[in-house]
Formats: sequence, structure tokens, C-alpha cells
Amino acid sequence: MSSLIRILPPDVASQIAAGEVVNRPSSVVKELIENSVDAGATNIKILVVDAGRTSIQVIDNGFGMNPEDAKTAFQRHATSKIKESDDLYSLSTFGFRGEALASIAAVAQVELRTRRQEDETGILIEIAGSEIVTEEMVACPVGCNFIVKNLFFNVPARRKFLKGNQTEFGHILTEVERVAIVRPDIAISLFHQGEEVLSLPVSSLKQRLVNLFGKKINQQLLPVDVSTSVLTITGFTGNLESVRKKVSEQYFFVNGRYMKHPYFHKAVQSAYEGMIQEGCQVPYFLFFDVPADSIDVNIHPTKTEIKFTDEQVLWKIVASAVKESVGRFESAPMIDFNTSDMPDIPVMDNTKPAIQPKVSYDTSYNPFKTASSPISSSPKTTSAYGWDKLYEKLEKERQKDDLAEQELFVGDAVEQKYKLFQHKNRYIVLEQEGGLCIIDQHRAHTRILYEKYLNESVEQDVVSQGLLFPEMFQLSPIDAQWYSELKDNFAAMGFDISDMGHGAIAVQGVPYGLENQNYETLILDILSSYRDETVTLKDQQVDRMAFVVAQKAAIKNGKPLLDDEMQEIVKQLFETSVPSRTPDGKIVYIQQTDDQIDRLF
Repeated sequence: MSSLIRILPPDVASQIAAGEVVNRPSSVVKELIENSVDAGATNIKILVVDAGRTSIQVIDNGFGMNPEDAKTAFQRHATSKIKESDDLYSLSTFGFRGEALASIAAVAQVELRTRRQEDETGILIEIAGSEIVTEEMVACPVGCNFIVKNLFFNVPARRKFLKGNQTEFGHILTEVERVAIVRPDIAISLFHQGEEVLSLPVSSLKQRLVNLFGKKINQQLLPVDVSTSVLTITGFTGNLESVRKKVSEQYFFVNGRYMKHPYFHKAVQSAYEGMIQEGCQVPYFLFFDVPADSIDVNIHPTKTEIKFTDEQVLWKIVASAVKESVGRFESAPMIDFNTSDMPDIPVMDNTKPAIQPKVSYDTSYNPFKTASSPISSSPKTTSAYGWDKLYEKLEKERQKDDLAEQELFVGDAVEQKYKLFQHKNRYIVLEQEGGLCIIDQHRAHTRILYEKYLNESVEQDVVSQGLLFPEMFQLSPIDAQWYSELKDNFAAMGFDISDMGHGAIAVQGVPYGLENQNYETLILDILSSYRDETVTLKDQQVDRMAFVVAQKAAIKNGKPLLDDEMQEIVKQLFETSVPSRTPDGKIVYIQQTDDQIDRLF
């Protein structure tokens, strides 16, 4: 009887293990630069070709390795970071599992040149599919020089599922950002297709953030510095002017390691409760310093999920620290000293004599005399007769207005056949045959504009509104990369934007209906929506952009509407393809039948 269970060949086992650690080019960049940091490097250079598909090169000036260590490093579970299981609870390095280099070598062609300071020559090792191809002594500088070529050359299925170059390079930029933020004492440079994308010299933390995300963030950050017996928090959180619907600059670090933690994210958001609108967010860069034995980082191969021994206590400390920072450093509203609309105040002239003001009054005025009272000629409103007459007059006028309104409604809205009114300056309430329909005015207008912008972009019939004065601003490196891919889509939507180079752009025209908007925030929101969710197909990119633009241009909740405006919104809404839902699936309106309403009573 043949056995069903067998031991996998080493190459297959290596490829399976590699799938947990290396799932795209950004994973390779992450592992290599973290190794460079652990090796004591003060300068790291990353060179990428075709978003990592063709080549990824990471050069550092760290400690380097001797020939024996260089060969051993490519074996599975080979590491210098830990020696026994207890070391897992006192980690001070990025890596510790010893899987990264072995996983990379299993799915790519790798070259390593490395030398230590005390060695005269270094070693060159070439590996393809976990097999050593070349091993020789060479002249090279101190440190390590890794070149990873043809990623997933022996796993075509994995290579086929890689996204477009811009998407994959965006993930690489994200990984570089995470290391660059936590280590501003290391100079980092990033090149793509031979062009320099990032050049980050050694600097302070705040200057590093400015170099990464632009000068504007310098005025939007509030310092956070709180120390307790269980947790020390340092870093920055955003002020009230940094609030946006979507914010990509949100980072937690614990003991120098990037982490994702939705629970602590809610703690930060709770500190702004009552100060920002629901659904809005702020940027933050918070660094936690906790005892190494109070966290567990050995949960997921990416090491971004971290468990704490007492998260509820830490949640309260985080919320209190951020709230204290906002309370202490958030600037008070500035007093407007603009006197353009103020009356002129005469200047005192000492040469002219002072004139005593004269007061005139009517000596015959008596407020208790009915003859001189201004209401003496009015009807006797204090009598029952006077109230009855006044009521009858008002009732007749009201009935007359109602009749005129009904005639106007019937004549102007024969095909609509509904009455409506606005509730709380947010909902349009329709009286229909057999019940009521309640419409969210913002969501309804979003659906209308979304289909309008989408149809115009497809038919290339976009109406663009030119700006009197172009608005210029600086994009962060990662946003500049996304803009370079999406600039044709911006043009298709009706934006007229000039690329000034080095991440600077000038907005000269916008789609019709977007007047008086904050165009910098609008464009950053559009770019952030692509960073959060990978969208590769061009029609999906235009669809996403049309939705974000429609949200910004749509009528806001809280705005009072005239009857004609409400009638037009309702009419256009029910002419759309999906009037019941917004493009992101939210309900636009609800209906209540007469029977449902009666049952409520």
C-alpha cells in the first residue's frame, strides 16, 4: 500500500515558506533595509527598476559579514538576533526569525557583496532558487550590497498577480517611509528607474516628516510627550487644521518598530471627539516605548501586528496624552483685525476748540397719551373683536396662498406628482401616493454628480472651470508618484493641472461645480483614496475619481434648499441608474408606507 503523506522537496518547502514573507517587491525592500538598520548602517541607498520586478538593490555601510556568515545567512532560520526562546521577549532589532534572506533567495536571483571593516577583501555570493551559483573573494566597500533580480522568476503564478508598476512602487515607498520615520538618524535615498525619488539626510524627527510629507505638515503637528510607569509616548499629532476625510499619514511605532493597531487608532480619534466632524481623521506619528517583555511581536510574518499585555490601560493613556497635547498646543482662534469694513475714526485736532454736543428732545411727548401713540390708528387689537378680525384676515390670506401654491404645484410638476419639504436642512421629505419618502440630500446629489462626471469623462464632454489665479502646492513623494500615473485621469475629469517638477503642481482649472473648494485637500483626498485601496484598471481609476469629486461638490447636509432646488434634485435622482444607493453602497432614501406609519401609532 503506497503512502499518502510525504516530505516535500526542499525547493518546494522553501517557496511555500517564502510566500509568507515575500509576497511582492515591497516585502524584499522591507526585509533588506531592516537588515541594514540592524547592521548599524548610517547610510542606506535603494535602487529599484520596474517597481522591483527587474531589480532591487540595497546598499548600506553597516558592519558587513565575513565569508562564512554571508553563506550561512541564506539558510533558513539562520539569525544573529536571538539565541534562545527567551530572547523573543527582549527584542531590540527588526528581524529575529532568520527567514528573510532564505525566502528571497528561494524566489529570485540574488547577488551579495559584503565586507567587514577588519577584512581586506569581501565576498561575492550569487544565488538562484536557493542554490549557490558563484562564491568568490572580491574588492568591495564596508557593508552590504544586495541585488535581487527577476523576482518570482521560478513562481510565475505569483509574478502574474503583481499589480502595475505604480501600485507596486507605491508599496515600496510606504515601506521606506516606515523605516525613515522611525530612524531619522540614518540617511536614506531611493531611486526608481534611475531617477531620485527620496533624498533624506540625517535630521530631527520633525524635519524628517517635513522631508517626507511636505512643508505644510510642519504647521499641522502638535508635540506629544507623556511618560508613565507602563508607557512613554512621544511624537506628534495633528491640529484641527489638519483634519481631512481620509488621512494616510497615521503611524504607530513601538520600541522602534512600525505596527498596525486599530484599537489605539480609536483612542487617538476619541481625543478629538466633539472637535472634528464625524468621519474625519487627523494625521499622527506616535512612538511607544514599553518594556520589551510586555509585548509580543511574533504573531505574523510581517511583524506589524503586536499584542500588549494590558491594552485597556494603554488605550486610556494614549487618549489622555493626545487630548492633553491638543488642549495645550492647539492655537486659539485669531482675532480678525481687518478694518476694511469699519467706519473711519476721526483723528483728534488739538488746534480746534472742543464743541459741546447738543441734546434735543420733544417736551410734549407723553408715552401714556393714546393720541400720540403710533398705534392709535390701528384696530382695537385688545378687544375680542379686534383679534377675530385679524385672525379672519390672516386665515383668508393663508388660504389664498395655499390655493396659489397648489395651482403652481399642479401646473409646474404634473409629471412629478409629489409634494415635498426639507427637514433639519438635511432630508428632503416627499409625500407620495401611499406613503412618504425621505431622501438624504447630500447622498442624493453625490449620486447625481457621480454619474454626470462619469458620463462626461467617457464621452469626453467635460466642462472645466478656469481659476482666476492658479493654486500651487507641493505633493509628498508618494503622492507625486500617484499623480504621475493619474494625471491623464485628472484631465479626463476636467482638471487643468500643470506639473511644475519635483512634486510641485499648479491647479489652473477644475470640473464645473467645484468652485470655492480647497483644491489641495481635494487632490490629496483623491490620491489618498488610491493609496488605501489598490485600483489598477483605468475605468476603475476614473470611477474612483468621479466619486471623490462628486462627494466634494455635492450639496452639504445643513444647507437650506428652495422648493425648486429640491424638486430638481428629486427629479435628477430618479433619472440615475441606481437612485437608491451612493457609489460606495450607502442608502440614499428610505420609504414608509401609510400602513407602516399607522402601525407606529
